Amino acid sequence: MFLRSLTVGFCVLLLSGCGSIISRAVPGQGHGNQYYPGVQWDVRDTPWRFLTIIDLPLSLVVDTLLLPVDAKHGPYE
Repeated sequence: MFLRSLTVGFCVLLLSGCGSIISRAVPGQGHGNQYYPGVQWDVRDTPWRFLTIIDLPLSLVVDTLLLPVDAKHGPYE
């Protein structure tokens, strides 16, 4: 049981911040200059919508931590 919980926890950590990373690392995924691109990437309409439940809160934290970086790279629309 412990190993199963550890595996699930590890998978959640691997998926955390995925929207934030993809929206900044893959060209065209962040849809230009915007704040909180990971959150906006997570709430788009896709067949993988169920992952949003896991990823959205974690992307919100990562995007908030990266807000000074996003502000420095402005101006934003």
